[in-house]
Amino acid sequence: MQDRIVIDPNICHGKPCIRGTRIMVGNILNLLAHGATEDEVLAGYPQLTQADIYAALEYAEALVNDEEVLPTFA
Repeated sequence: MQDRIVIDPNICHGKPCIRGTRIMVGNILNLLAHGATEDEVLAGYPQLTQADIYAALEYAEALVNDEEVLPTFA
């Protein structure tokens, strides 16, 4: 997860994003929460990979489980 999720105060107001993109983790989670399939997310964001989607889910799980999520700065 930490090699794919970055937090940079100069990109997307410091929201967690997929490295090398301006695609916020929250956008991916929102799409999945509203019924989008992995294939639909990948079609909408062709620069993403399946591993990026899994990293977003893993990031959310860590937050929900009160695990320390260390930001990786770009």
